[in-house]
Amino acid sequence: MFEDEDKKTILIVDDEQSIIDILVYNLKKEGYNTIEANDGVTAVEMAISQKPNLILLDIMLPKMDGLTACKKIKSALNVPILILSAKDEELDKIVGLELGADDYITKPFSVRELMARVKANLRKSDVTTVAPETKEKKEEHKIEVGDLCLDVDRFEVKVRGEKVDLTVREFEALKYLALQPRTNCFKRTFT
Repeated sequence: MFEDEDKKTILIVDDEQSIIDILVYNLKKEGYNTIEANDGVTAVEMAISQKPNLILLDIMLPKMDGLTACKKIKSALNVPILILSAKDEELDKIVGLELGADDYITKPFSVRELMARVKANLRKSDVTTVAPETKEKKEEHKIEVGDLCLDVDRFEVKVRGEKVDLTVREFEALKYLALQPRTNCFKRTFT
């Protein structure tokens, strides 16, 4: 499994070994465990099987591009994904963020800035995770407002029984709205 269970684990996905080496060195220096993948297919498999705390993901990868890998990982896990890419066009950034990435950093990047973004994204994800002592007795949590049903544990949204694909940010925004004090037009139930 991981080197030290108490440390957060970062999955680094890049096809350039020199970039992986720089990231591994700096992340380990900051106290993180690291695991690496060199292509999109392996990245998805490792993310799902090893459930890292954060993923650093390149876009231009062999076997499966980073954007497709990002979408597949986000559909299975709620994990922060930071895209690291040489593609610096505004459209590339927008597409990456809309497919579920939590941050987008262009290459070449400042290692200090990257470490700060890693820490910031890990802090944000810590706020939304369940405390360890409650994980064992965690029940299925659903929020229902009219025809809308949010499954908080699975990050799933259904409208009239049909699944709707949302990014993590869209899900969190919808959850926030659904939890607001109800008005006369909404009937909300919690299970």
